[in-house]
Amino acid sequence: MPSIFKRINHWLHLWLGLLSGLVVFIVALTGAVYVFHQEIKDTLEPWRFVEAQDSAFVPPSCLIDTARKYVPHLEPTGLTYEDKEGAAAVGFISQQVGKIAFEVVFMNPYTGTFIKRQNVLGEGQFDFFHFIEDGHRHLWLPEKIGGKVVGIGVLLFLLISLSGLILWWPRKWNKQHLKRSLSIKRTSNSKRLLLDLHNVLGFYILLFGCVLAITGLVWSFDWFGNAFYYLSSGGETKPLHEHPHSDISQASRTNRDSIAAIDQAFFLTMSQEHNPQRIFINPSIHEEDEPIEIVVSLIKGKYYKHNEYFYDRYTLAPLRMKGDRFEEASFADKLDKMNYDIHTGAILGLPGKILAFIVSLIIASLPITGFLLWWNKQRVL
Repeated sequence: MPSIFKRINHWLHLWLGLLSGLVVFIVALTGAVYVFHQEIKDTLEPWRFVEAQDSAFVPPSCLIDTARKYVPHLEPTGLTYEDKEGAAAVGFISQQVGKIAFEVVFMNPYTGTFIKRQNVLGEGQFDFFHFIEDGHRHLWLPEKIGGKVVGIGVLLFLLISLSGLILWWPRKWNKQHLKRSLSIKRTSNSKRLLLDLHNVLGFYILLFGCVLAITGLVWSFDWFGNAFYYLSSGGETKPLHEHPHSDISQASRTNRDSIAAIDQAFFLTMSQEHNPQRIFINPSIHEEDEPIEIVVSLIKGKYYKHNEYFYDRYTLAPLRMKGDRFEEASFADKLDKMNYDIHTGAILGLPGKILAFIVSLIIASLPITGFLLWWNKQRVL
């Protein structure tokens, strides 16, 4: 029976690997390239920074008015303040004939003065990291098709990892067998070296690779994300991502204050958050019951620890929802918020990103070494 089990396991490992190898290679390699995208952009795009000042930021309406002068044909879809040394930015997204255009206007957050207009996506524009992200998420295919292909490939990777662990498992747990299973013998012949590169490196990154795969699958399939939340919460259903609603019965009220509602909401939020590292505001409200939304990130370079503030668009009454403050959120909600930072390694800062980069490169190498092992065997046969 053990022999039959091993043969079946070996067969599954081989053919699932061959079936998903190209997908895993592309997803892992693009993931490795994307890990340091923000650091690279910060280095190559100096307009993202300003000189820190000991003064307050200008209100959102000032930035929106300035940005609209440079992009008058589109409605703003996002406004961000960074930390004290970061430029503020207003983004404009539009979709025409199935293509997305994205423009950003950078401004000084202390004065509201214009710094640069950047056409990130649009006719004749190419953004390298958007291209890499597109490949990572859906293989440069239509999103609905490519996303599912990536998800299935990553699911197969989890199964391959489990079967690989079974294949790696030493026959005896003694010094000799462990040394052979845990070390790469660089002086051996090319076939043995190839086997070591596949088996030993695969074992060392097994746990981290599975973490990257699981956090990726949370986005690929709703059923997977819901199941993961169910397990982490101890049996609770994952709530739908819905925001509170403004009271439309108050729509006829006249706001006699000369300060724009979005500015008032901004000032109310800043009175509660004294050291924000990033602030995101949705500057365009289209639905009657849609609230004013402000998201405040509390750690630079990380997204998980953030507080969400909602205000009634007519009365500016504060609105609350489950999990809107990180410290008050349940374990499952905190884990859900951490998903992106865990996936990119940012949860551990620079060391975590370096780890994610190395693990991703090794994962990308496994389909190659696995294929070469199979191909060499075919040639002998």
